[in-house]
Amino acid sequence: MLKRGVDRRRFLMGMGGLGVASLVSLPAQASLSAPVRKLSLHNLHTGEKVTASFWEEGHYLKEGLSTFNRVMRDFRRNEVHDIDPKLFDQLFLLQHRLGKAGEIQIISGYRSPKTNAMLRNNSSGVAKKSFHMKGQAIDLRLPGVPLAEVRKAALQLKVGGVGYYPKSDFVHLDTGPVRSWV
Repeated sequence: MLKRGVDRRRFLMGMGGLGVASLVSLPAQASLSAPVRKLSLHNLHTGEKVTASFWEEGHYLKEGLSTFNRVMRDFRRNEVHDIDPKLFDQLFLLQHRLGKAGEIQIISGYRSPKTNAMLRNNSSGVAKKSFHMKGQAIDLRLPGVPLAEVRKAALQLKVGGVGYYPKSDFVHLDTGPVRSWV
């Protein structure tokens, strides 16, 4: 009887693993298995440009993540915050999906609660509990890629939130629940 319970548990755990794996498309799985993950980020507000590896040999790289945290800081208050490494994975997957490994232009990365409140007072499009304040969001452009294509590819990944702001010329990505809005 005990053996059957253990076998059933292993079976259920294995099926759960398959379920999780099926949530990420095959190209996404393939790109996440890359031995090195590297991004080039350009903060349009500060002019800073960085290219760094953030993942090698199965591990996130502290130095690369720190470099990205700095360039994605709240430039208005000069506050650096840890950015969710899954966001960089999303960016890596997005570029892989699009077949474009160039610069990612940052419109907005981390926002302090004070900056978010100030922006919220000036715009109806800023969420009160924005994922930007948690270091889990980016507003971006990919030079040379039409915004509609960036949105389409981000939606196809089926990871996190995808907001489409064609009038403001950016796409929002976050590591929150899967959802989308225009």
